[in-house]
Amino acid sequence: MSTTDNSTQVVKPALSRKDFVSNQEPRWCPGCGDYSILAQVQKVMPDFGIPREKIVFVSGIGCSSRFPYYMNTYGFHTIHGRAPTIATGIKVSRPDLTVWMATGDGDSLAIGGNHLIHVLRRNVGIKIILFNNRIYGLTKGQYSPTSELGKKTKSTPGGSLDHPFSTLSVVIGAEGTFVARSIDTELAHLQAMLKRAGDHKGTTLLEVYQNCPVFNDDAFVYITEKTNKADRVLYLEHGKPLIFGKDKNKGIRIGKNFTPEVVEVGEGPGQVPLSEIAVHDETVENPSYAFMLSRMEWPEFPVPIGVLRNVIRPAYEELVAAQKERMVATRGKGDVDKLLRSGETWVIEPEN
Repeated sequence: MSTTDNSTQVVKPALSRKDFVSNQEPRWCPGCGDYSILAQVQKVMPDFGIPREKIVFVSGIGCSSRFPYYMNTYGFHTIHGRAPTIATGIKVSRPDLTVWMATGDGDSLAIGGNHLIHVLRRNVGIKIILFNNRIYGLTKGQYSPTSELGKKTKSTPGGSLDHPFSTLSVVIGAEGTFVARSIDTELAHLQAMLKRAGDHKGTTLLEVYQNCPVFNDDAFVYITEKTNKADRVLYLEHGKPLIFGKDKNKGIRIGKNFTPEVVEVGEGPGQVPLSEIAVHDETVENPSYAFMLSRMEWPEFPVPIGVLRNVIRPAYEELVAAQKERMVATRGKGDVDKLLRSGETWVIEPEN
């Protein structure tokens, strides 16, 4: 406690991970990737220096949507697909709050798809963590909007005929201003992406590839298995060339019609010099470059993880506040009763 100018100022102790752990025991299946995501979120929260009473976690319906119970902050467990609407209302009415949203591939891309694209285009200051396990887990194993073509599940015994969404392609198509991807087993990388997402002004969407050991086990083993990962994952770093591989001898060159191609990097016959390899720029305003990255998938390409897009645009809640201030200055404070009685109104007279 310190005293200055005859006033007493209470200095609050710095928060730690334990401060963000609630008294509720997480109830997910053993081995679920949700445990890892929860742990990394709790670890990075103190780094923002924001009091717990200024943080809100909002969720929809699904395994991931139990998230607010396990965070020692304010929380709101809403209804299926509608988390973006509640989160928007909170952020617009209380722009001083930091609003996070936990959602899954089914919750956000099926019943909630329409709400998701509009929160993205408006650029509301919400930090969205999208858990993608390519399956409906809570309802016991039906195919989801991100399940691969031909996927056999309880609801598609003959194999899915639906072409899957690429989550980040949808997000970039809606011109999300911060778009990133990580993996539940990449702990340090996931923490770094959460910090980047938390610092961005406007809507952030971080897709996390997450294993469901019961209904879709090893869905991402093709990029998480240690012996293959280096050749199948492209770590995006701003200002650095798109190179990958155990020996860092493979790269992405952008050819005609903005089409990427995998090439061998070097000065020998059949090789491509480093100068021809694309250099990652997450700040490109035109979404075409980030969209190209979002379309890259194994086995034709390595899978990009990191920040695909990071551009600056006014946050929706700031625009709303500024507009409200202008309207009050020019028209005065509103009167709800006067509003309801204005315009084309009529009186229903009682019958004689």
